[in-house]
Amino acid sequence: MTISSIQSAVQQIQTIATQAAGKNEKASQPVEAVGKDSFVDELHASIERINELQQTAGASVKAFELGDPNMSLNDVMLDKQKASLSFEMGVQVRNRFIQSYKEIMNMQV
Repeated sequence: MTISSIQSAVQQIQTIATQAAGKNEKASQPVEAVGKDSFVDELHASIERINELQQTAGASVKAFELGDPNMSLNDVMLDKQKASLSFEMGVQVRNRFIQSYKEIMNMQV
């Protein structure tokens, strides 16, 4: 890392710390509303990406089993690992979402 990149990173950290402390004027201004379907869209896109990785892994396994000379074992294992990690991440996000929902529902009003 160069000195300029380190200085840039330190400056970004200081800016974030200042905003978190409430010293920045922008932090006190109301935040604009994001599109109301943005969370749903992001969730749907993530599920589609997980499905796409699962389908790709399945196709690469099938191609390797059928003896496709362009498909190596390394590629198959890499695709399977990507699909597995993305699925595990999706499950963890779901679990965290359910945990947060339960916590909100148990709050006293």
